[in-house]
Amino acid sequence: MTVTSANQSGRRTPARDRLVAAANELFYAEGIHTVGVDRIIEHAGVSRASFYNNFESKEQLIHTYLMGRHDRTTIRLSEATTGPAEPRQRILAAFDFQAEQFRQPDFNGCAFVAACTEVRAGGIIESDAAEFRRWIRAMFTDLADQAGAADPDALGRQLHLLYDGAGLTARMDRDPGIAAAARSAAEALLDAALPGESGSPPDSVG
Repeated sequence: MTVTSANQSGRRTPARDRLVAAANELFYAEGIHTVGVDRIIEHAGVSRASFYNNFESKEQLIHTYLMGRHDRTTIRLSEATTGPAEPRQRILAAFDFQAEQFRQPDFNGCAFVAACTEVRAGGIIESDAAEFRRWIRAMFTDLADQAGAADPDALGRQLHLLYDGAGLTARMDRDPGIAAAARSAAEALLDAALPGESGSPPDSVG
C-alpha cells in the first residue's frame, strides 16, 4: 500500500513527510538494507528529485527514521512512567508500556537493534542506537533512584537487561506473552532491591 498523498484536511502532505512515512513503514517492517531508495520513492509517490532535495543520502534518511522512532518511544515511555504516584509502579509502568508494544500487529522488535545489525560499526546509525540505549538506561537508573534503591546504577542495569531481553524474545519467538514474565522478574528485582519491599528482612521484635 502506498503512503497517502493527503492529510485529513485534504491538503497534500509535503514530500519530505511522505518520504519519512514510507521509510518508517518499510525500514521497520523489512530492514534498512533490504529497502532501497527507489522503493522508498515509489512507496511515497514522489520524484527522485524530491528525495535528493530533502535528503543527501539514504543514510541521512535512515538517521531521520531512527530519530523519529527515538522521539516517539521516549515521549510515550516518559508519559507512562510519570503517571503512577508510587516510584515502584513507575518502574513497572515501563514494562506495561512494553507489553502494549508487543501486542501490536506490526511489532517487529527494536528498530535500533535491527539497524545496527545491518550497518558498519562506528557510523551515525550506530551512534543513534547508542544514544537511544543511553536514554533507556538513564530512565531506569533515575526511576531506581526515585524508588530509593541503594545502588540505582546496578538496579538500572538489571532492569535494562530485562527490558532488552523481553524485546528480543518477543521478536524472535513471536511471543508477546513474554511481557508478563519480564514484569514478574522486574517485580522480583524490586522486592530485593528496594527498602521496605517484601524481599527485605522484617524488623526485629522485642
